[in-house]
Amino acid sequence: MSEWFETKVRYEKVKEDGLQAKVTETYVVDALSFTEAENRIIEEMSCYISGEFTVSDIKRAKFSELFFSQEEAADKWFKCKLSFITLDEKSGKEKKTSTLVLVQAADLRDAVKKLDEGMHTSMMDYEIATISETTILDVFPFKAKDDAKPEA
Repeated sequence: MSEWFETKVRYEKVKEDGLQAKVTETYVVDALSFTEAENRIIEEMSCYISGEFTVSDIKRAKFSELFFSQEEAADKWFKCKLSFITLDEKSGKEKKTSTLVLVQAADLRDAVKKLDEGMHTSMMDYEIATISETTILDVFPFKAKDDAKPEA
């Protein structure tokens, strides 16, 4: 089963003023392991970055779900902490379970709207505990290669 990995890529970038500066950018990739995550981010970024770059950090991202947007204005990623409210059958008290969700949106209001739209099919009650804009520039979900053949 694949999972999400947050990766940091370090390279030299030409800034708007024409000077070069080292930058570190954050991306999220869908992979089966740390090794695959590193290979995937190198493969994805090699067509965007000319010159050398390094993968400076890889860690598991604890997102339970991602909500993508096809809107051009939705160029930011927001980390949302949700609290699901359940009833403890033994004690009869409310219990909260937290989870993290990543939402692609244009701004904070748009993130809340897209989160609610994405969660509309959920049967559980939830509260939005926090929403914060991330430094994530892009997310690369797994895509099967066209020439991939199923194993016999």
